[in-house]
Amino acid sequence: MEAVYVSNESYARHLGVSMYSLFDNNMRCEKIRVTVLSTGIGEESQRNLRFIADAFGREIVFYDLSDLKDRLGFQIDTGKFDISTMGRLLIGEVLPEETERVLYLDCDTVVLRPLDKMYRTDLGGNILGAVPEPTIYPEVRKYLGLADGDTYFNAGVLLIDLKKWRAENVRDRVLSCYRTIADKSLFNDQDALNGALKGRILSLSPVYNFFTNYRYFRYEYLAHTAPSYRRVAKSDFELAKHHPAVLHFAGDERPWKAGSLNHYRAAYEKYLDLTPWRGTAREPGSAGTLFLYHMMEWITFFFPEVRKKISGRYVQKLIRERENRAEH
Repeated sequence: MEAVYVSNESYARHLGVSMYSLFDNNMRCEKIRVTVLSTGIGEESQRNLRFIADAFGREIVFYDLSDLKDRLGFQIDTGKFDISTMGRLLIGEVLPEETERVLYLDCDTVVLRPLDKMYRTDLGGNILGAVPEPTIYPEVRKYLGLADGDTYFNAGVLLIDLKKWRAENVRDRVLSCYRTIADKSLFNDQDALNGALKGRILSLSPVYNFFTNYRYFRYEYLAHTAPSYRRVAKSDFELAKHHPAVLHFAGDERPWKAGSLNHYRAAYEKYLDLTPWRGTAREPGSAGTLFLYHMMEWITFFFPEVRKKISGRYVQKLIRERENRAEH
């Protein structure tokens, strides 16, 4: 299994947690090599990551991507996200030519079950395999030109056919798409991947990329508001909710923040305690804000339209801010 992460120093310990969980839950996999595209990981953190890989007898390779902005070739405003998010677009040129398939994982994931079956998935001529994201905003669909029946995919876990990726020049296609939406795009390369590769992404089960806040959504609501999500079986959604193979701590309620009440936080804490970063204090923040966020999660279960209105106002604000920055 070939796996890739992109990380800066601030996310190095989360990468350590994810990588440890990947190794721990894929012991029967004969070979796992992890390539880390580094946008500024310090020497001590690199030693810690090598220590984890050595403990499992796995291979880890670091690739310096500190010049990422220059490699992309034009000025990019990634908004609230670090520029590291764009690093996954360079996978095709960074990994060895003989590598024809790779599993990309965001650093804020925790692996809880074996991934060998998913890794062997027949992509059926598609370039990527990814998990549908049903709660994507209508504004995002609009600037990407996606109809209600078109699936929007999350890029936090990607199964990539690198041979096709290179042959079809995906990097340049995605960057070209990004240029056309840059003044509006909220999710950067994820948006551009969806726009440029429409019809070339295979849907994977939500088990392999379960957003922790989806615990509070009912399947019926998601299938009603996002017609494309009806292609996901309710049984798969319920399995993902209760027995995920990959947890994705996206959103504000992250387990490393002080005051976080994330339902799945014990999974992150378990693996953190097994890494050289054990004992690291949670990041300071507003416990009151996180408590209100957690209350909003529970409100979602009973009154999902309330959350939809709150999120709608928030996304309108973000888009206005991006457009104002683009004008100036």
